[in-house]
Amino acid sequence: MIGLLIGMIVVAALDQCSKILALTYLKPVGNITVIDGVFDLTFVENRGAAFGMLEGQRWFFVAMTIAVTIGVFWYFRKKANPKEKGYQPLRFAFMLLLGGAWGNAIDRLFRGYVVDYFEFTFISYPVFNVADIGVVVGVILMAILLLFVIKEEGSGS
Repeated sequence: MIGLLIGMIVVAALDQCSKILALTYLKPVGNITVIDGVFDLTFVENRGAAFGMLEGQRWFFVAMTIAVTIGVFWYFRKKANPKEKGYQPLRFAFMLLLGGAWGNAIDRLFRGYVVDYFEFTFISYPVFNVADIGVVVGVILMAILLLFVIKEEGSGS
């Protein structure tokens, strides 16, 4: 449980450090081309979710982050057997998910918007940040583990 909390804090801290760099060096110029036609660093103040959905709903996102955090910690306290196969990778998935969620929640609480800066210019995809990577990778890993690796007791498998 402590490892999950420490990992979550590390992911959120890495995210916040990268956002400080974006605010300091990228915001004044707006955009830096890294690989022409492929990848840019583009400063965006995101006041919603991906693609700007639910814009202006910052308290909803903060409340969801708190609810998910409580749910994850409850799950690991009551349900997850740390000695069973799959639970260590699941803990890692939740660490990424929660660290990313809190990285963006910190932005919403203290800035009123999320700092985004990674942009793939060869496709139509929203500008994103380190926290978003944590959330997406964490959710994908969690889904794979829960669907294909971890079997609940009494499920017949």
